[in-house]
Amino acid sequence: MSPRILFVLTSADKSLTGKPTGWYLPEAAHPYYILAPHAEIDFAAPGGANPPLDPGSAENFKADADCTKFLADAAVQQKLATAKRLADVDAKDYDAVFYVGGHGPVIDLASDPVNAALASAFFQAGKVTAAVCHGPAALVQAVDATGASIFKGREATGFSNAEEIAIDQVKAIPFLLEDRINELGGKYVKADAAWAPKVVVDGNLITGQNPASAGPIGQAILKALQK
Repeated sequence: MSPRILFVLTSADKSLTGKPTGWYLPEAAHPYYILAPHAEIDFAAPGGANPPLDPGSAENFKADADCTKFLADAAVQQKLATAKRLADVDAKDYDAVFYVGGHGPVIDLASDPVNAALASAFFQAGKVTAAVCHGPAALVQAVDATGASIFKGREATGFSNAEEIAIDQVKAIPFLLEDRINELGGKYVKADAAWAPKVVVDGNLITGQNPASAGPIGQAILKALQK
């Protein structure tokens, strides 16, 4: 039987500055096409069906083959249209969870108690708990079996302070991910250069830094599931 993976997308469509946001296209498309041949993939979001796509990501990646394919893919369209509400998801039904980035997760998933319980259930069951770019914001309330943050004492990455400053989006979100991972006792690591790919695997916690890390995190999730 193929492994089952839950892709979790944000339902937030506005940043704190009122600009449109949502899930970030390549961070869904690139891992999807690496994993889809080997796994069954379902989509979920706090609000369920039709989670909002960050329009800027569609514009920035309109020349990207996987992104173009993803937007036109009938199977993907069906999954988005029927995305489950997080409240209706049981971690027992899946082998892995993957949080797609975009500024949205910092706004809704980071403070969603339903999501905190779900992410904790995946992690505590020893299942792959993965997130890319701003996606790790969805894990800031997740805890291990002792009740400690899943970041505590573990290496992890996510969108860096330098990258957030470079795109002038510090005010768009409630907190900076690099700072929060460190505050939670995590060992935040990043690529040597901004925007370069970086994926960190620490046990069943798999994190990627930025959009360039979306393909590599897909490969890391696949490798972990094939073990």
